[in-house]
Amino acid sequence: MKILVTGSAGHLGEALVRTLRQQSTEIIGLDIKDSAFTTHVGSITDRSFVKDCMKGVSTVFHAATLHKPHVATHTMQQFIDTNITGTLHLLQEAVAAGVQSFVFTSTTSVFGDALVPPVGEPAAWITEEVRPQPKNIYGVTKAAAEELCQLFYRNHGLSTIVLRTSRFFPEEDDNKGMREAFADENLKANEYLFRRVELEDAVSAHLLAAEKAPSIGWAVYIISATSPFSIADLQELRRNAPAVVQRIAPAYAGVYSLRGWKMHDSIDRVYVNEKAKKELGWMPKYDFNYVVARLDAGGILRSPLAQLTGSKGYHTESFTEGPYPTN
Repeated sequence: MKILVTGSAGHLGEALVRTLRQQSTEIIGLDIKDSAFTTHVGSITDRSFVKDCMKGVSTVFHAATLHKPHVATHTMQQFIDTNITGTLHLLQEAVAAGVQSFVFTSTTSVFGDALVPPVGEPAAWITEEVRPQPKNIYGVTKAAAEELCQLFYRNHGLSTIVLRTSRFFPEEDDNKGMREAFADENLKANEYLFRRVELEDAVSAHLLAAEKAPSIGWAVYIISATSPFSIADLQELRRNAPAVVQRIAPAYAGVYSLRGWKMHDSIDRVYVNEKAKKELGWMPKYDFNYVVARLDAGGILRSPLAQLTGSKGYHTESFTEGPYPTN
């Protein structure tokens, strides 16, 4: 069995290749950058290159993409070329090669403006039923690529699973205000409550999706750490998040106090992973309570896989305001 991983020099792509290599599987690692996990250097915008990479492949993990931090440094056309046309090329050649499972890494960013309710409204309860409202070219192109995946399932029978992953990157936040308000690990720990997934858990979701795609056919899943919140918490989360967290996970206060950390005053959305757990049998290991326990024991937040994979960065250049050209 031969497996193709696009974006093999990136966070998720490298983590997938690392994990799959332990299974003695033949891996084709495709990326525009050379790396120890890349076997074929080239672009998914080149259909002939994609065709060559697809020979004999039975499973595709499509993780290559332009990301949100590229919005200020890349043109809209580049986003369309990579995120839409590149995905189209992969789908076309996957059908031609008789691929059995196609797993597309999408993003919770497709929800866009649906993630922030009007002032005074409860936090948003984000399930797969929420209609995407992309607010930038990144979200638009990922949503369009999802639709292409569905089209190829309907028209060609290509078993395809879309995984809308929440944050798993180790880099600093791309919002200047957040970088200034929170220590980096503090911010990431908070996000396990509502908008972050650990890289190790993201990889396990992808592997399960590939395994189950032929029997499922087509589906979209949110991949995020299991939140301790319920719908009943949404109103108070928007007004006074620390009070809700103290009630649900009281051990956090002492652990945070020792580090001089703080909780968000308000939480505006909660990603719900119940569908993925139920239908894929996904059992994410890392959630807020797990993270608090690790911190209390003197451990670190990142999984061993995330530590091995390390930080990739999104830009080769430096910027006046920090790691990103926008806040």
